[in-house]
Amino acid sequence: MKSKATKIWLFQRVMHRRAKTTEKYLFAIVVAYAVVVAFMNPRFLRLETLFDMIAGGSGTMLLALGLSVVLISGGIDVSFTAVAIVSAYISVLTMDSLGIDNVAFAMLMSTSIGLCLGFVNAVLIQFLRLPALIVTLGTASVFHGAMAVLLGTTDFTKSEMPQSLVTFGSASLITFTTENGRYGLTMALPFVIGALILTWLILHHTMLGRSIYAIGSSEESASRLGIGILRTKLFVYGYMGALAGVMGILYFSELKYVNPTSLVGTELIILAAVVIGGAKLTGGEGTLLGTLLGVSLFALFQTTLVFLGLDSSWRNFFFGGVLLLSLGVMYARQRVADRKNLVFEAN
Repeated sequence: MKSKATKIWLFQRVMHRRAKTTEKYLFAIVVAYAVVVAFMNPRFLRLETLFDMIAGGSGTMLLALGLSVVLISGGIDVSFTAVAIVSAYISVLTMDSLGIDNVAFAMLMSTSIGLCLGFVNAVLIQFLRLPALIVTLGTASVFHGAMAVLLGTTDFTKSEMPQSLVTFGSASLITFTTENGRYGLTMALPFVIGALILTWLILHHTMLGRSIYAIGSSEESASRLGIGILRTKLFVYGYMGALAGVMGILYFSELKYVNPTSLVGTELIILAAVVIGGAKLTGGEGTLLGTLLGVSLFALFQTTLVFLGLDSSWRNFFFGGVLLLSLGVMYARQRVADRKNLVFEAN
């Protein structure tokens, strides 16, 4: 009991809040699944497995962080994979045509393009007064289709793409050599950590963060309080676009291959990871810890099924099961809370 009380106290000291029920359930699922995999195949406990999980989940985590902010604001975005590909592809084409071979240039340009495309989403959502899902479904097709029509969809192989991107994708923060080979920690990790810290600071230590939660809870009430709805949405969707731009460059660099038709179509998996983490589709609720746990579970399923001797198609089966369980728990608790509120009001 004392140990449990200590853990609760440490969590509250670090997070400045109590752990949510969804976070507890998700953490238990992650730990239980890891224990089962380790029991069935001890190779899971090797360091290279952790490195593979971090490499496989880094890009997903960047997109999930941006999407968490969007969902908390009461919106939704399914165009971010298209934004990632379009931003990164235009950057690669520009580098190739201008003869600029610099990772920093690629990152800056791709992030800027992603930011602008995010602004387009925000403006259309605000002024057309259409559901965000409809708008971003449309812009996803428009962004990717316009790129294909105006710029083409030529692939760049490892030898054809800017070598600075290849070098960056091959580099490692830390490298270990074991009897099974040489393994490195992906260079994408600092970007993920930086985005995680930045997102946490924005959501919990700025007036902008309070505005995001406020419009997610009730846009009309937030407007009456004097919160700038358009300004907040410009940030929310612009931030999503900027992170997507970063992810696009990281994706091409890690892949060492530029394919302008890849990645698009995976947005629902990332949306599911964020929802599993406790973010409500109706807005106003969501935590970064929940998002981290949701993405970790996705990375576990993506990396470890081979240790269980299962086909990769089982990943969607397990992930879908956890999604249904999480949604069931979340909305069952909401119904209980609604009943209590009704009883209270009746009295």
